[in-house]
Amino acid sequence: MLSNLNRRDFFLSTAAFALLRAQPALALTETDARKLVDEVVADIDRVISSGQSDSAVLREFEKLFVRYADVNIMAQYALGADGRSASASQKRAFNDAFTGYIARKYGKQFRDFIGGRVEVQSARQIKAGYEINTLAYLRGDGPFEVSFHVSDKSGRNKFFNIFIEGVNLLLTERSEIGSMLDRRGGDINAMIADLKKAG
Repeated sequence: MLSNLNRRDFFLSTAAFALLRAQPALALTETDARKLVDEVVADIDRVISSGQSDSAVLREFEKLFVRYADVNIMAQYALGADGRSASASQKRAFNDAFTGYIARKYGKQFRDFIGGRVEVQSARQIKAGYEINTLAYLRGDGPFEVSFHVSDKSGRNKFFNIFIEGVNLLLTERSEIGSMLDRRGGDINAMIADLKKAG
């Protein structure tokens, strides 16, 4: 049985890479959102089952994150109030560092997904788009609840948050980034340098 921490790490990984298919700039529907969750699982499985080295897999995950995630929204939320004082160049540097950090931090957990599956159970409309509720199964583990949040606010259907057994990805990363910034006395550049090596 995987521990709750391993479960959380795995599905935070899933969230972080945001492997939801980009769609034309049309209104997001429940059908679209459900389909995207199915596709994210298929894309994850394709990468981890490719037989590539761990370093190559991490590079693939980073590319998928850049392509499918609403990186700007995720990074802005993770940076929090400190983002208001950041320059445009600092925000760009943080976005780049955040992308690599997520790939390294969570990508290592994806091996646990081999042989697993995620089954869509229900969907409901939320203010920003749709929440897709699923049951996730890993090898040798019982099912647990995972809720994907998808939106088309950026002009494309994108992943922007996930809840794993009640754990909020965005809040988790905001706390982590805040702690890193505190250790650097609020120095955003120093925190970005640390973030490039973290994970």
